Amino acid sequence: QVQLGESGGGLVQAGGSLRLSCAASGRTFSAYAMAWFRQAPGKERMFVAAISWNGRVTDYADSVKGRFTISRDNAKNTVYLQMNSLSPEDTAVYYCAAGTYYGTFERDYDYWGQGTQVTVSS
Repeated sequence: QVQLGESGGGLVQAGGSLRLSCAASGRTFSAYAMAWFRQAPGKERMFVAAISWNGRVTDYADSVKGRFTISRDNAKNTVYLQMNSLSPEDTAVYYCAAGTYYGTFERDYDYWGQGTQVTVSS
């Protein structure tokens, strides 16, 4: 069992940056692939970024490539999402997720956090 808690969301102006963190409980964090998803108002939840258990493999949605960076610190049981050059289209609730198998679909992940709101003003 893994419990996840996101932090770092907030209100930022367009062009600004935020770093989201997701802290995980449990001693097996390093065994899990981790990912970030987001859900904008009135839209379905969508994939943002994923990272393998050892950090060597990452994937990004086309809409965030070159602007967002996912990373993890297994010693701290934490995964991060550095978000740069933010635009109003990035406004959403951001969720972190943990899964036994690496992937870019919601079905690949077994555990989910409660989400953190990111609002980008124009």
